[in-house]
Parts: sequence; C-alpha cells; structure tokens
Amino acid sequence: MNRVCLCLPTNRACPATIRAVHEEAAYAAAHFGADVQLLILDSCDDRTRAAHARVVAQLPPAAGVTVHHLGEDAQAGFLRRAIRRAGLPDPDGVLDLLLPAGVSYGSCTDRAFLLAAALGCRSVHRRDSDSTYQMRHGRKVFPVHHELVPLGLRAADAAGHVTVTDLAPDLAGRPVSLAGASFIGELSVDVAGIRRLDEGIYHDVVGLWAPAGCSPEDRRRLVEESFTGAGTTPFTEDRSTLTLVDPMRVDMCNIALHHDVYERIPLPPATDTIGSDYFLLHLVHDATLPGVLHNRHIENFHTPERRTDTGFLAYQTRFVKFLLSMLYFHHVYDRMAAAGAGLLDGRQHVRAEPVVEFLRESTGLDRAENVWRLDRIDTAYRKLGGRYEEFAERLAPRREELLDRARRDVEDFARLTEAWPALVDAARGTAPGSGTS
Repeated sequence: MNRVCLCLPTNRACPATIRAVHEEAAYAAAHFGADVQLLILDSCDDRTRAAHARVVAQLPPAAGVTVHHLGEDAQAGFLRRAIRRAGLPDPDGVLDLLLPAGVSYGSCTDRAFLLAAALGCRSVHRRDSDSTYQMRHGRKVFPVHHELVPLGLRAADAAGHVTVTDLAPDLAGRPVSLAGASFIGELSVDVAGIRRLDEGIYHDVVGLWAPAGCSPEDRRRLVEESFTGAGTTPFTEDRSTLTLVDPMRVDMCNIALHHDVYERIPLPPATDTIGSDYFLLHLVHDATLPGVLHNRHIENFHTPERRTDTGFLAYQTRFVKFLLSMLYFHHVYDRMAAAGAGLLDGRQHVRAEPVVEFLRESTGLDRAENVWRLDRIDTAYRKLGGRYEEFAERLAPRREELLDRARRDVEDFARLTEAWPALVDAARGTAPGSGTS
C-alpha cells in the first residue's frame, strides 16, 4: 500500500479548504489506491481550532483516508516525545526551532515531515490554507493526480507516466524526488500594492532578492518572474514534464516530496520570514535529482487579514526578513549548484554534511550587502508614503536586530540539520498522540 501524507498547515480559519483537501485525499485513495493520511496542523486560536474540529467531524467517510487534526498542544506533545527519544542535547532549544512562538513556514512543514515519518508515509504532499483548486467541467483539478505514481520511481521508469521527458540520459537511473506545479491568481507575495503605487520602486524593492552582483538584465528578468506563478491562464488539459525542476516554476502550496529527501534534510526554521520553506526545491534541483513539473496549478488568493494594519506590518516584516536571508542562501545555492551530484551518496540520497558546511560557511559573510538592502528598503518605502512610510519608521530602530537575526536563522538551520537524522529516526517510533481523529 502506498501510504502518503497530504498535509494542510494553517493558522487561519479555513473550513472550505479543509473540506476541499479532504476531497483531494478521497480522490487519491479512490483513483490511485493510496492510503492517505490527511494531516491538518492547526495553529489557530482555540475558537477557530474548535470550529475546524467540527468541520473535521462532519467530513464524509472516505475509504483509504485517515484524518489527523492536531492543534499545537498535540504537536508539541509529539515533538517532546520524539526529541526525548532522540536523546538530543538542549531539547527545549530543539523544540523552539520546530514549534516557535512566531510564524514559521519552514517549521510547520518540518513538523509535517516528522509526523509523516511517524505515520509511515513515503511522501508528503503540501497544500496551503490561502489557496483553492481550479475547476474544470465542474470538477476540482487535484494536483495529486500527477504526484503519486512517479515519486520514488527511477526516472527511466517514470518516463511513461509523463507527457514529455526533458532529462539528460545519464540521470535516468536517479529517483524522482519531487512533483509540483505553481499557482494562478494573485501574486504569491503581497507586494502588488507597491507595483500599483510605483512601478520603478516595485522593481527596486523586488530586485533586492537578487544577488548583489547580478547584471541589470538578470535583475530585470528576476523581477518580471518573481511571485507571479503560472500567471492567470486556467487549466484546460494535463501536461507534465520529467525534468530537473526549476524552483521558480513551482510553489510550496502545490508540492510533493519523496521521503528520501525530507527525511535527510529539513527546511529552515526561521520565524516571520516568507520563503523559508523553499530550500528543498533548490536542493533537489542542484543535486540533479529528477522531478515532475505539471500544470495542475492551484488558485492563490490573499486573505483579508493581510489588508489590516496589523497584518500589513507583519507581512512586510516577513518580506524584509526574506530579502535579508538571501545574502546567506544565495551563497549556499551557489555552493550546492557547484557541488551538483556531489551532494548525493552512493545510493542517490542527499547528504547533509556538505549542506551544513555551506550553511556554516555563509554565516561568516560580510553583512554590508544586507545593510545596503535595508538602506534601499528605507528609501523606497518612505517614497511610497502612507502605510509604507509608517513601516519604514518602525523598521529603522530594528536594523541591528534584523541583521543579527538573519545570520542566527542560518545558524539555527545548520543546528537543526545536524540533529535531523536522529529526530527522524525517533519520530518513526513515536505515536502522533492525542488530538488525532
């Protein structure tokens, strides 16, 4: 039986999404014979979580689907048991990395990876609460359709399950480690307001996530591609390509990863930082592991909370922290790209040791580039005025804190990566615990 984990992390009310993802789970079980562990990781307040529990209780039974709805107390209990079983030093520090007080896109997915190991799953398929499925002829377009069969197969064996193969012959024996698509609809990062106010400033701000030394033409191309997903064209028919998947072509709301990747290296646990959950996409690509790129794109939307004053300030902080993180991650990505297949062991599994080395190496970089980034953000946001100027005022006294935090986030990631093999092994023998339904 192909046991898989279909995961929905959420920190917002999303009853419709829970019902829709349950439909996708039932589709996977009915059409592919999968044993689907539907994992809802709920970080909402008590009232919202209780409402979600009522939605879960009312879901129709579906053969081959088991639903797990875990609030943060249940998640913390599982993590404490796994950390204790792993015998790691500083168990409270490890717990803080995996279940921090702030929002962490990487940590919530790391918890899904550990729970998937506990549940005996061979892959994790992630969706997001601020997205929905496209419709075609009155039916939802489920990405899982392209995810289940090829994952884990040798590329040569997966070739018969895709529309096109665009892969060098010498990669045919490597395992398919990723399957994904992107989204249509609103920008994945909430910066459209900047573009509406001033196209030039939008180019300057979004371009800050490029490497400092890139050419003006490369920066322009990056800005044009950034956060746009697959545009707005709706789904009409299936297309899939077996290839080395470009991380710019997929989104974490529409991704599936094989356990041979995520059981060896986690995602960065940085808090209040968008993009912290994309690291494994780069790793799979740079290690020359094949993947399937398909076109069952999910429909993205922005929740009203982002439009509030509090939501705006929180989101812009996450965006700035993302920009600062790129000083370190561009260095790591360059090193991984140069290493290529050297990131793999003799069994075609990714190796943690070089990744940890690259991460630790990056923390010694001169942070002058990030000082420059903060200067550019301050100037741009003050020119925009209104909410953006107010944000710049709030950001100014936090500069040193943010510069230090960006470096410590990478140090934390290296520390978690070193502990990860022991955590995964311990999770395999740890029951998810109470809160499972």
